[in-house]
Amino acid sequence: MTGDGTPTRGAISTSHHLATEAGAAALRAGGTAIDAALAAAATLCVVYPNNVALGGDLVALVRDPEGEIHFLNATGPAPAAQTLAALRERHGDRLPLRGIDTVTLPGGVCGWNALHELGARLEWADHFTEARALARDGFPNSRSVANALVDEREAFERDPGARDIFYPGGRPLAEGETLRQPALAETLDALAAGGSREFYEGELAQRWIAGLRALGSQLTLEDAEAYSAEWEPALEGDYADLRVITGPPNTSGFMLLRALQAVAEGIEDPLGSGAGALARAFAQANAVRAAHLGDPRFGGASGDELITMVATDHPLPGEPKPSGDTVGLSAVSEDGWAISLINSVYFGFGAGIVEPSTGILFQNRGTSFSLDAASPNAFAPGKRPRHTLMPVLVLRGDDLAWVPATMGGSAQPQIHTQLLLRSLAGAAPEEATHAPRWIVDEPDAEGTVRVTIEEDAPAEVFEAIAAAGFPLKPVPPRTEDLGHSNLIRIETGGWSAASDPRSDGSAIVV
Repeated sequence: MTGDGTPTRGAISTSHHLATEAGAAALRAGGTAIDAALAAAATLCVVYPNNVALGGDLVALVRDPEGEIHFLNATGPAPAAQTLAALRERHGDRLPLRGIDTVTLPGGVCGWNALHELGARLEWADHFTEARALARDGFPNSRSVANALVDEREAFERDPGARDIFYPGGRPLAEGETLRQPALAETLDALAAGGSREFYEGELAQRWIAGLRALGSQLTLEDAEAYSAEWEPALEGDYADLRVITGPPNTSGFMLLRALQAVAEGIEDPLGSGAGALARAFAQANAVRAAHLGDPRFGGASGDELITMVATDHPLPGEPKPSGDTVGLSAVSEDGWAISLINSVYFGFGAGIVEPSTGILFQNRGTSFSLDAASPNAFAPGKRPRHTLMPVLVLRGDDLAWVPATMGGSAQPQIHTQLLLRSLAGAAPEEATHAPRWIVDEPDAEGTVRVTIEEDAPAEVFEAIAAAGFPLKPVPPRTEDLGHSNLIRIETGGWSAASDPRSDGSAIVV
C-alpha cells in the first residue's frame, strides 16, 4: 500500500455492513474517502449481487481537497454491432426485461479505475482484499439477497451460472446460510493483479465476452477495449442557501433539481400538508424523464433543458418498476475528499445472467432503451441508455454540508428530495434515513399513477396526497422497495452518519 498506515479520520455509510467495514478498514489503513468507497464497492459486488455486480454501471460525484467537483459517468454503451432494426425484429415494440439483449457494456470497473487514479492513496489491489476473502470463504447471506432470490426465482434460477451458487439443491439460499462464489473469487484475484485493463482487454475480458457471445450477445472485445469512463461537468442548482450538485444526462439528477425548484416556487410544508403538490412535481418529473431523457452524445436534452421542460402526459404506461437494482454509498475523509457513489445492475440480479467461468453477473440496463426510432432514448449502437442513477453532493457556498447516496430505481430523485428536506428541517442523518417515506410510481398499464406510502407516514400526508388525486398503495414501514439511503452530515470537527434500516447496511465514523 502507498499509505503510511496512519489511520485517516473519516466516515462511510453503505447498504451492507460488511462493505461498510471494508471501507472503514481502508480509512484505518491511511486511505482517503476514495479508497474507502472503492473497497466498499468491490465488497458490495460480492455480498449484494441482487443490487450490484462487476457486470454493472457506476456514476459518482467527488469533491477533492481543493474544493473542485468531479462527476464521473461510467455507464456503458450498447454493442457497436447491434441495430435497432434487429432488436425490433426480435422483440417488437419493447425490449424484454431481462436476457442477453438487455446486457450493455459494464462501465463500473473502468469507473473504479478512474476514481483510483483521481484520489486513491492505497494500492489498487488493496481495494479487493475483503471482497476476495468473502467470495472465496463465504459469508452469511443477507435478508435482501435472500428475499430477492425468492422474488426473482422464476427468471434467475433458469440461468446455469446462477443455479449452483444461489439455488443449491434446487432451493433459494436462505438468510444466514453461507454464500460462496469461487469463480467470482478467481475473477477478483485476476482483477486485483491485472487492474481494470484485465477486465476490458485481458484474458478475463476474453472469457466473459466469449461467455456472453455464446448466449447471443453482440458485445465484442473491441467494444470493451474502446470503452472509457468519462469525467463530465456536474449539474448544479440552488435551493435555500445550498448548492445542490448532481449528475447530468444520461442520469436522472435533473429530477431532484426540478422538485426542489417546485418547492422553492411555493410548495409550503412539502413533507406535510403540501405533500400532494410535491407528489404532482414528482409525477411531472417522471413524465419528463420518460419522454425526453437520453444520451446527450446522441442529441439528448441537456440537464438545464430538462429542468425547465414543461411536462406532458407520461408516454410509457405499464413500464416495469426496477426491483433490487442499485447500491449507493457515501464517504468522507479528513483530508478533504468526499464521494457519493452509485453502482448498479438495474433490476434485481440484472439480466439474470451469471457468466459461469468468471462468476460475473451482468446488468440489464439495456432494457431502458426505447425501440421507437423517434424517441430521444431510441436504441443506437454505442449509445448509453437513460439511467435512473444519480449521485448527490450538497454544499453551503464552498463548504460541504451533506453527502447522500441512495438506491431506489426511478424513485432516487424523490428519495433524495425527502432526505434533503428533512435534513434542512433539522433532522440528523439517522432521523432522515429512518423517517417514513413515500414515492410516486410510474403509471401502470392503465395509465394510473399511484403513490406507494409507508403506513407510519403522518395522516396529513396520506390526506394531502389523496386530495391531489393519487390513489394510495400503503406498505409496511421501512419497506425495502422504498430505497436504501445513506447519509453523512458534515459537522464542526467531524461527521455524523447513518444507513437506511430498509437495507442491511451500517455507517461508521472512524
